[in-house]
Amino acid sequence: MSVAFDMDVHVNAAITEQLNLRNIDVITPQDDGREEEDDELLLGRATALDRVVFTQDEDFLVIADVWQRQGHEFCGIVYGHQLRVSPGQCVRDLELIAKCCEPIDMANRVEYLPL
Repeated sequence: MSVAFDMDVHVNAAITEQLNLRNIDVITPQDDGREEEDDELLLGRATALDRVVFTQDEDFLVIADVWQRQGHEFCGIVYGHQLRVSPGQCVRDLELIAKCCEPIDMANRVEYLPL
């Protein structure tokens, strides 16, 4: 089973489009009307759907830290700073994670891009 992603609302749409073209399982908050949802709710929803969140929002790093310290499980977060990793590198690294990792490999972890 490969890793599936739930993209944060602010992620460049071109990243999602390129992952879709590579047959990576990706959903966005816009797909099911979650654009206005709080980040913590988005992480909880992604976890309920067995998806890793991809974000460029540092707020998710704070949430992950709190959840890790509290023992609150989540499916994982991949973080790529907007100014330190290009959209193309995001696509390549997310594809690598999706195809080479198992969901259990990402559980309760934060992975930083570029890899």
